[in-house]
Amino acid sequence: MPIKTQNDLPAKEILENENIFVVDENRSLHQDIRPLQICILNLMPIKQDTELQLLRALSNSPLQVDVTFMKMDSHQSMNTSAGHLNKFYNTFSELKDNKYDGLIITGAPVEQLPFEEVDYWPELCKIMDWSKENVTSTIHICWGAQAGLYYHFGLQKKLLSEKLFGLYLHKVMNRKIPLVRGFDDYFYAPHSRYTTVDPADIHACEDLVVLAESDEAGVFLTMTRDGRQIFIMGHPEYDRVTLQNEYNRDKDKGLEIQKPKNYFTDNNDAMRPNLMWRAHCNILYSNWLNYYVYQATPYNWVEKL
Repeated sequence: MPIKTQNDLPAKEILENENIFVVDENRSLHQDIRPLQICILNLMPIKQDTELQLLRALSNSPLQVDVTFMKMDSHQSMNTSAGHLNKFYNTFSELKDNKYDGLIITGAPVEQLPFEEVDYWPELCKIMDWSKENVTSTIHICWGAQAGLYYHFGLQKKLLSEKLFGLYLHKVMNRKIPLVRGFDDYFYAPHSRYTTVDPADIHACEDLVVLAESDEAGVFLTMTRDGRQIFIMGHPEYDRVTLQNEYNRDKDKGLEIQKPKNYFTDNNDAMRPNLMWRAHCNILYSNWLNYYVYQATPYNWVEKL
């Protein structure tokens, strides 16, 4: 799929070197096509890494996607330069009058805080409320999924006894639902979190259907029955070395951190990790774009109002 980005977004050159078709602003102006409008609310600290990961995940479909990045008004990022944010990101107040075919709300390193103690929680609630009328389908990732389940359904997260960290095996629970069409019966996906939502609470919520679950990691993928709200409890978008970088970062800080499970060959952290989840990540995002965004969105948002 061609992805439309700003001409000088740093991720653009990296994606092109990976042979991913990226359309810049100038070329897109000459194409008579209605691209899908996808907004990414990027709450991760190192935003360039997440930009690249999500753009790569969105690249495996024949559909053209026009990506807009959103940042918070009520929070100042300390790990991404102000120049990058000012150049490539807009605030919710600048975007709230727009309609989007899809929204992605990323994870954030605030999971051990109560939701109400996160400095941008009131603004995030406004965005999630806004999404119900202005977005066709929203994906929530990791902490974003926990926040969405709490906001929309009142499901509380709980602290784990130790960090859930590594690759975990998941079973597809309902193969007839298009979001997991093409999945194998079992698949691996990365997790990196200190909290979870009790699977029993998710299963007991009549508005939700569980699509993939792990004996060790709990529910991985659940959504509302209409596909308007989708919750991914892990990080299928992660690069090959993302968990390795997190592990080395914490180890260098002197923190107690276990090696990511099922990740290093022979559990040897000197070995290059095997990439065992990219195919299912690509299928997941391709299915979302096709079945829950493209097939469901109006050609002209005005006609829907």
